[in-house]
Formats: sequence, C-alpha cells, structure tokens
Amino acid sequence: MLSGLRPKAAPVPWAAVVRAGVALAAPLAVGLAAGRPSYGALASMGALYGVISDTADAYRLRVLHIAVPQLFGALGLTLGILVFDHGWIAVVALTLVAFLSGMISSIGAVASLSGLLLLLNAVVGSGLRMPDPWWLAPLLLAGGGLLVLALSLLGWPFRGRAAERTAVADAYRAVADLLGSAGGEEADYDARRQTVTEALNKAYDLVLSRRARDHGRRSPLVRLLSQLNVLIPLVEAAPAAHLRGRPLPEKIPAVVRELARAVEMGRVDGADTDLPVPGTPSDRAVDAALRHAASVVHKADPDPYNVDDRLGRPAALGVRIRRAGRDVLFSGSSWRYGLRLALCIGLAQSLVSAIDVPRSYWVALTVTFVLKPDFGSVFSRGVLRALGTAAGLVVAAAVLSHVPRGWWDVPVLLVLAACIPAVSAKSYGFQTAAITPVILLLSDVLNHKGFALVVPRLVDSLAGCAIALIAGYLLWPESWHTRIGDRLADAVEDTADYLRWAFGPTERLTEAERAANQAERVRRRRAIYRDLSVVRTEFQRALTEPPPTGTRAAAWWPLAVALERIIDATTAARVRVNHGAPPPNEAEIADAERQLRELAARVRSSVVLVEVREGWSAQDDKGVLAPLRQELRSAQAITSQRG
Repeated sequence: MLSGLRPKAAPVPWAAVVRAGVALAAPLAVGLAAGRPSYGALASMGALYGVISDTADAYRLRVLHIAVPQLFGALGLTLGILVFDHGWIAVVALTLVAFLSGMISSIGAVASLSGLLLLLNAVVGSGLRMPDPWWLAPLLLAGGGLLVLALSLLGWPFRGRAAERTAVADAYRAVADLLGSAGGEEADYDARRQTVTEALNKAYDLVLSRRARDHGRRSPLVRLLSQLNVLIPLVEAAPAAHLRGRPLPEKIPAVVRELARAVEMGRVDGADTDLPVPGTPSDRAVDAALRHAASVVHKADPDPYNVDDRLGRPAALGVRIRRAGRDVLFSGSSWRYGLRLALCIGLAQSLVSAIDVPRSYWVALTVTFVLKPDFGSVFSRGVLRALGTAAGLVVAAAVLSHVPRGWWDVPVLLVLAACIPAVSAKSYGFQTAAITPVILLLSDVLNHKGFALVVPRLVDSLAGCAIALIAGYLLWPESWHTRIGDRLADAVEDTADYLRWAFGPTERLTEAERAANQAERVRRRRAIYRDLSVVRTEFQRALTEPPPTGTRAAAWWPLAVALERIIDATTAARVRVNHGAPPPNEAEIADAERQLRELAARVRSSVVLVEVREGWSAQDDKGVLAPLRQELRSAQAITSQRG
C-alpha cells in the first residue's frame, strides 16, 4: 500500500524551474514598485495556477493546457467574489460549482484542470476579500496565468516541432529496447513492452493533435507521421522474435537506435543496414520491418499517402465537443464524481459557516485538491496532502516569522516558486509541500495576518483531508468490477474480436482491401494496448489504497500481464504466417475465440484468484497458435476460483 507513496525518480525540468521563478516573482515586484502589492500578489497567484497547468510538451498543447483553465479560473473567482460574505448562499453556490466541476473533469486533461481552477478560485474568492472593483481580481489572476503562457512559448519560433520529433524518436528508442530484450527474461520484456505502449501513445497524441489541423501532404508533419507509422511493423514483429527464445543480434536494436537519432535530428543521410541474414519467419519479419523503417526515415520526401494514423485521426472539434458532452451527461462515473465533490464541498462550507474559522476557505481548498481521482488515488492523496501541508507549513512558518514583508518577499518567492516544478514530478506530497508556503506568502500579502495563520492552516488541512476521506472515499465504495474487472473483461472480448480479424479470410481480397484489413488490425491491437495502459494506471492507484482494495489489486495484477501476452501471442502468430509459417485452420481459430469469450465471462464473475506459472512456452503444443493457447491456459488458471 505504501509503495505508491514513495517519491519517484524524475529529472529536474530546468526550463520550467526558471519559468516558474520569474513568472511568480515578477508580478509581485511590479506590484511593489507601483505601490499595489495586493495587485501583484493576485497576478502571482494566477501565475501559480499557470505553473500547475504547464504540463504539456508540445507548444500548441501548452496553449490549451494553460489558457483554457485560466479562463475557467477567472470565471470561478468572479463567482466567488459575488457570493463573498453571503453565508449559506455561498454554501449553495459553491456546492453547485463543485458539482459542475466534477462533471466536466471526466472529459479529459484540459477539462480536468479547468474544473479544478473553476472550483479552486470560486473557493478562494468566497473566502478572501478581493480589491474593488469586482472585475479587477479576475483580470489580474488571468494576466498572471497568461504571463506563464507567454514565457512557455518563447521557444516556439525556434523549436516548433521539437516536442513531436523527440516523442517519435523516443518511440524508436523504446522499440530498440524492446527488441534488445526479446528472447530474454519475461519481466524485462514485459516492462519494455509497457514502455513502448506509453511511448507510442504519447507520440501519436502529440503528432495527431497537430495533424487534425494540418491537412497538407507536404508539411514536415507528414514526414513525422510517416516515420511513426512504419514503426508499427517492428512492434508487431517483436512478439514473434521473443517467442523464438533466443536474443536478436545486437546489430538490430543498434540500427533502430540510429534511426531514433536520425528522426530527432531530422537527418536524411543513409544508415548502416547491413543486417544478419534472416532464417526463420520471425527473423524475416524483423528484417523486413527494419529495412522498411530505415528506407522511410532516410527518405527526404516520404510517401504523402502513408500518413493515416494507426488509431484513426481525431474527429473535428465540433464533433469532439458533442461527444464529450454526451459522454458527460450519460456517464455514471461523471455523475458519481460530481455528486461526491459537491457533497464534500457542501460539508466543508457548512462546517466553516457554522463554526467561526479564520480564513475558512482553506478547508474547501484542501477538499478540492484531494478529491481528484483522475490525479491519483483519493486515499493516498489525502495522506500525502496532510504530510505535504505539514512540511510546507514548517517552511511557511520560517518565512512569515523571519522575513519582513516588502521587497524581501520577491527573492523568497523566486526561490519557493522555482521549487514547485522541480519536485512536482516526484509525488503529490512534494508538490503540496512546495505550493503551501507560496500560497500562504501570497495570502499574507493580501491580508497581512502573518505567522498567526500557520497553525490554523494545519488544522484546516487536516479537516479537509478528513472530509475528503470520509465523505468522498469511504462512503462511496465503488465495485471492484466497475473499476478493474469489467475493463479487463472488455479487453478480453476485444482480443477475441482482434483474433477473428487477424486470421479472417483474405484470399479473395484485393490489394487495397488487404491494406485496409491490415490497417484495421493494427488499429484494433493498438486500441487494446491503450485500454490496457488505462487499466494499469487504475491498478497503480488501487495498489496504494488500504485493504481490501489494495490486496485485491495485487491479486488481479497477473491477469493484466497474461492478457497482454495473449495479444502478443496473437500478433506473433499473424506475423509468422505472413512470413512463411503454416496458417492455423478455422477450427483452431474458433476454439481460441471461444476460450477468450469464456475467459471474459469468467473475469466478470471471479472474486478469488489463484497463482499461475511465470513465463510462456510452446513446447507442449504445436502450431502457430500454440503460444496463444498456452497463454489462454495461464489466464484461465488465474481466474479459477478456489472451491
């Protein structure tokens, strides 16, 4: 349970560190110079929200991730100002805002940040007196966020496509590592495969987010998408190479790494493709895929018609908005989260309305941050929030008691703000510890309460964590099958459909129909892997929760691994058939499909799981589908119930 609470190893994003320090300290310095420190503090607070939102790599995505949430934040602050000091009217208003925030948070990353800032600033506006007129504070807040956006876009004219190129190159490096681990230890191969899935997801997301707006067939984006597409046959060949049971020659992953460097640097000069002579069908699959990838990477003018993505291009913006709205309105999880957040915020605001608590907004503020299940486990975030706030208050106490208010606040804020992006990737607790003294320092500039607020802030944070854990976590025990079991069962059924598609009859198809069939097969396999990556994320959240959820997650983990191996075995079989292996007959395909569908039904009904052997082997079976049958037996053993 505590494994998810440990800090992660992560590099320091130095550009973001410098950007955060300048973006938060500069507005406060300008406000002090103009004799309006409160104005500067509000702009710095907006910059703080911009720093929290600055999580995208591509420049175009930074505009969305920073600008859109800032607009929602300004709207939330306006609503908070309008209900400031209005007692129970403020309670009702913030409860409704919380419900709306929770509903829209399920749409996606940008919507989640927008919902967070909408509620966060509504809480702050209802609890802190803002300068008049009413529109000034939202304007200053948005201005601070836009300053972060402007600073983050300074490199766009010079490095416009650097993020996309780096993402595609990282995908090549991940595939090189996967091929290097083929035929070796199962645990290492499984880990490399997960890394490939994540790298491909990121690369396609970045490239296709621009491709949706770029319809030209001669733009540099076409080249990147073409280079990404030809990586897929290499990924498909990896399971066949792994099933062979012997490591590939070192030359093969070395050539893929050289292709990664060529992609990242935009080189078109030829590479050394003097590869070993292939012998088996799996060797021929790797050889053909690698030579094709090399020819495309080093081609100055790639085929402009090889630019279809492998998961389907994004729909038009209007279509995506309508889909998002429909998903929100008809999604049980959206309604459930909206109601949970509204209940907790209503309880927090009712508590501070019934009890005289100084700076009462901090209780609801804590609830807002903790109760974000799309950011991680609510339980672990509650624990980390309490620990991080305590650590942050120690720093805040030293600053508020020893640093005089005025110009000394500027260098102190510069240092404290720089720490936020430096430690945020390590864990939520570190991020909380870094943000807490910044918020208290800016709040003190606005209201001049000083050191006297340190202890009450700790009490408020503990109260907020308690409300979130009790009213937002313990009172809403979601079914394990709703979170994991049903998703795994859906993935198994999708795998059965994928098997049927992979080995469907192709003899009477034209060349164009065969190409469309292959593209659809690739899309289905990638979609399954993407869904499984979401399931893995849910597993990681569940593992940090107390029993029985945490222990049950650990018991079900082998099934997720087995399912990935089933998909790999199916892909390997198709690749081997393409390169000369005898194809399976219809009876074999039908039997495997039937077993997959029975496995899906078993997953939906299983509660107690048993141990299963590690690794895979085809020694006790024959035929191209032998590894698939072996993996099916493993998965069936996992879902067997003890008598």
